[in-house]
Amino acid sequence: MGKRDVQICFRFPSGTLEMEPPPNGVVRTPLNSVVVQRRSKSKSYRLSYRSCLGAASRLGFTPALTARRLNTSRRAPRSRNISEKVNSEQLALLLKTEWRLSYVTPLFKFRHTQLKSYSRQLSAFIAAEKQQGLAVDVEGSQSGFRVSFSVVQGMTETDDDAETVLIQIHTNPLFARQDEPQRSVWSGLLTCINGNTDYLHSLPKDFICLPLFGCSGSEVLTTLVKSWFQQAFDCSFGPLEISHTSLQWLVALWTNCHSESGIQQLKMIWTLPVVPPLQITYTVNPQDAWELWSSVRRDPQEENEGGEAGTSIDIKEVMRFVQGLKGHFYRHFRLDLSSGSLKQVSTALGSAKYNGRIKISNSRYMITTLTLLTECALLKMPI
Repeated sequence: MGKRDVQICFRFPSGTLEMEPPPNGVVRTPLNSVVVQRRSKSKSYRLSYRSCLGAASRLGFTPALTARRLNTSRRAPRSRNISEKVNSEQLALLLKTEWRLSYVTPLFKFRHTQLKSYSRQLSAFIAAEKQQGLAVDVEGSQSGFRVSFSVVQGMTETDDDAETVLIQIHTNPLFARQDEPQRSVWSGLLTCINGNTDYLHSLPKDFICLPLFGCSGSEVLTTLVKSWFQQAFDCSFGPLEISHTSLQWLVALWTNCHSESGIQQLKMIWTLPVVPPLQITYTVNPQDAWELWSSVRRDPQEENEGGEAGTSIDIKEVMRFVQGLKGHFYRHFRLDLSSGSLKQVSTALGSAKYNGRIKISNSRYMITTLTLLTECALLKMPI
């Protein structure tokens, strides 16, 4: 038998927004499960990173981040009109694209002032690889590729963040008219939003940290771009999954935005470890999700002890919120989602998948999402 797929969409009945614990004998997800996971992986990350860098790398080991875990508290999302600062064409590309994520180690002697030179160098590199017989043709396109690097100004949050860099590869459409513009066949993004200050200050002088890499387009072109970066800037790339815990953070962060920018729906995809595998699509009415989220938020008087009310979100609130969603699901269908894993979450603000694909649909909360992903990328690097 193949994989089973169940889709469920419902509203919470009135008066049932309180959280119910699963009955005795039902497995629950411990609050500290992510702690155990990070500790168990840190050694393997360190070994894999050492093998990627090799003995000749210029980047020595800086004070380790492997002892750190995903932040247990973060700022509540704030609506920001970045369209006033970010170029409209660049912003449109950032929003319409589903990005495949990777992490990238610090770049040696990367200079934002040399982007035109990098454009020529990468174009020449792709042409040289094609001459050597590598199949880099894109369907419906002619053979020539033009690369452009550009700075996306207006997205940095701190003085320590390096400016975001956008990479595009263009080509002429097949049978194109002479005056027809080239079309973009590949896009890439290098960014650092609210990067960890201690780590950024620990880097040697000649290194720039843009740890979050996103790409969209041909896998062959992605491989070529990464290869060129590795040769030019002595860096390494690795896959960046969006973990179960990070997806739960996005569930909470995006739901928190509902009062200002309606999320339309909260859609989650869970997988349960049964035979055959069971995939559940769980869609929640946005107002019900908002009311449940509001009910698990900390008491303002309690929050005032550490700062202004409503300015931060704690992991315990996230876990209570997700546990409340699980409890409602169990009440109706007698299936405990705690035994499974969250694989995808989507709202009107964006969608994120465990396999490292992200699409941001609302520019006002882009910074919040990229801050979380930057943190994930830095934590994946064992340095």
